[in-house]
Amino acid sequence: MRREIKDPQLSGMISITTVETAPDLKYSKVFVSSLGGVAEKEEILGALHRAAGFLRAELTRKLDLPVAPELDFHWDESIERGAHILELLDKINEPPGNPAE
Repeated sequence: MRREIKDPQLSGMISITTVETAPDLKYSKVFVSSLGGVAEKEEILGALHRAAGFLRAELTRKLDLPVAPELDFHWDESIERGAHILELLDKINEPPGNPAE
């Protein structure tokens, strides 16, 4: 479906990291991330919201769903949180600096 969407904001590397769907399939919370990181967050989320109608129709058709789920897009911050935790761990493991420096 990515190739069928004409929005240039969605032409990059966007990953769907998690989808939480209601038992009745009427609502799905979609978490996304991008290699571009948080800097592209608003543009990507906006483009996904604009494409939501198309995506709903395609999902319903391709997956033969009885109902088109409402798609609610959210930025998955777990990658950034993980990178921040790794930074903190690296700082903890750094040898003490030379006081003369």
